[in-house]
Amino acid sequence: MSSSPSVLVLAGGISHERDISLKSGRLVADGLTARGLSVELADPDATLVKRLADNRPDVVWPVLHGASGEDGTLRSLLEMMELPYVGSSSHSTRLAWDKPSAKTLVSRAGVQTPPSIGLSRDAFRELGAESVLELVADTLGFPLITKPSRGGSAQGVSWVSNTEELRRAMVHAFTYSDDALVERQILGTEVCVAIIDTGDGPQTLPGVEIDPISGHYTFEARYTAGETLFFSPPRRDASVLEHSAEQALVAHNTIGLRDLSRIDFIIDDSGECWFLEASVMPGLTETSTVALALDQAGFDVTGVYAALAEQAASRQ
Repeated sequence: MSSSPSVLVLAGGISHERDISLKSGRLVADGLTARGLSVELADPDATLVKRLADNRPDVVWPVLHGASGEDGTLRSLLEMMELPYVGSSSHSTRLAWDKPSAKTLVSRAGVQTPPSIGLSRDAFRELGAESVLELVADTLGFPLITKPSRGGSAQGVSWVSNTEELRRAMVHAFTYSDDALVERQILGTEVCVAIIDTGDGPQTLPGVEIDPISGHYTFEARYTAGETLFFSPPRRDASVLEHSAEQALVAHNTIGLRDLSRIDFIIDDSGECWFLEASVMPGLTETSTVALALDQAGFDVTGVYAALAEQAASRQ
């Protein structure tokens, strides 16, 4: 392998987050090119496996969101082909992708996460939707958040304050996944903590506070300019932010993530941190929280991308 590895950046795919993936992938490819690496940018399709077999890059960077990039399947195939790639292993990716599994793991490690229940579409129907909803509402109480058990970018997510809204929210969540998560809504400050590891062990970047104008961090609020205010560092006490960084590292290590991740929390009024989810391939657009955190920490983004690619290439 040459001193500068050849990198195949995969972006696009067929998920609901295709456009975000394409934007992130282009920025990653441009950043790596600026650092002198040989880069190809490709949209994965039915020819990908043959392409990889015929023309093996030194490293693959799957900048893919949704099931095609974050359910572990693609990474399993890359592992079978013994192709190094940037990001968490297929096993850890599957754990993070399934929100109930990730919540269970981090909870056992001592990280607080909101009370919740996972419901499959089939069980929800077979056990009597109305009875299930009544039990869930009585046990968890309102307000609630419903979301697909597997998915990202707030697609399929609803904020619920009564039983009628909960009925509609379940239908909405099941549109995106066969399994849904119903979770007690913790009121407070939404903060995400990005973690990078370029060879010296995982380190947290400055947290980013998310303050959507509408009050809810929806898909539109994430990707429409002016719809959300971001603050880095977040507007909370230094001790609270230090605790959130510590908890993010626990979550990252417990799930077994590597290279790059983003851990999402709600910090309540008392300063307690509540784990929401982990992303193994967060968005890398100019307005993403990872980009904001890297800038706040004083990192050169292209240098970080090159270091991640070179580290991945060295794993072969």
